[in-house]
Amino acid sequence: MPGNSFAGLEGGSYNRRVQLATQPKPAGLAGNTEFLRKVYQAMLRARILENKMSSLYKAGKIVGGVYLGRGQEAVSAALGASLVKGKDFFAPLIRDQAGRTAFGEPLLDCTRTYLGSVLGPTRGRDGNVHRGRPKEGMPTMISHLGVQLSVVAGMLFAKRLQGTLGDRVGATCLGDGATSTGSFHEGLNFAAVERLPFVLVVTNNQYAYSTPNTSQFACADLVEKARGYGVGGLSVDGTDFLATVSVVGEAVRRARAGEGPQLVVAHVLRLSGHGEHDDASYVPQEMRSSHCGRDCMDVARTQLLELGAVTVDEIAGWEEQYAEEVQQAVAQAQQEPQPDPDTEDWMAVSTHFPAR
Repeated sequence: MPGNSFAGLEGGSYNRRVQLATQPKPAGLAGNTEFLRKVYQAMLRARILENKMSSLYKAGKIVGGVYLGRGQEAVSAALGASLVKGKDFFAPLIRDQAGRTAFGEPLLDCTRTYLGSVLGPTRGRDGNVHRGRPKEGMPTMISHLGVQLSVVAGMLFAKRLQGTLGDRVGATCLGDGATSTGSFHEGLNFAAVERLPFVLVVTNNQYAYSTPNTSQFACADLVEKARGYGVGGLSVDGTDFLATVSVVGEAVRRARAGEGPQLVVAHVLRLSGHGEHDDASYVPQEMRSSHCGRDCMDVARTQLLELGAVTVDEIAGWEEQYAEEVQQAVAQAQQEPQPDPDTEDWMAVSTHFPAR
């Protein structure tokens, strides 16, 4: 991806922008050492947690699918860390464990859900990624791709109608494949027309399951869609930690400042299959060894060490600490009871209607 700074294309009402950003100098949140450490810690904790979930799945301890965010942690964590829990809304997708972690989701929410604990957010009914804490600003993940865009836009619009929107921001994530859905169009168009403080992060990981970009869209970069909808647009190398933190943080700042919806397109390569059941044999070796095939964890580590923001010993200490935390969360979830249909009458609905 060319360029070493923001290359802006100005035009249209509200001075809407579509920009390419690669390796900008750390600015704003990206220039804050403590913030950079927070983002990296969330990435590292999520990677260790997901590696454990992968091992449990392969050992037959998890029923269902396991979906990893390997290679996408920088994008996800940058977004989760840029939002304010208790005020903002964040609707993560299947590869957003790093974002969930940065936003403040406990490790136990993940382990309890995957391992079927009745004490988890889905009460053991869903051994997968369909969990959330709506009252805490994190809607439950929906598998129908693109739908969360309308959900978050609706939450923001409701707050506006109630007069309690303030400087709140709503955000969600999609993959490249979801941009081809009708839900993507409806949700983004609504957010654009209503000028909502919305951030949509599209992680272009090159494949919608096994369908490559070349069979998905004809534009050179998905960020070009921003101009058509009349929203702000930023495109970034999602493997570049500093660039990603800077660009995602800028998108959140713009939305919070009243500049309307912001579309961020981050270019990466999914470093695993669609799920742990998929070996991703359809990805050619040339792509795996290309620039977008870099591991953002490795890039982040190198950049932070060069900045003097962390030390090798600190990273080693975090790795040990998080591995222990993950092991404890897994052990606790495994010891907790699973649902008992013979004794429970809990239902996943908001209202119980009487039988006719």
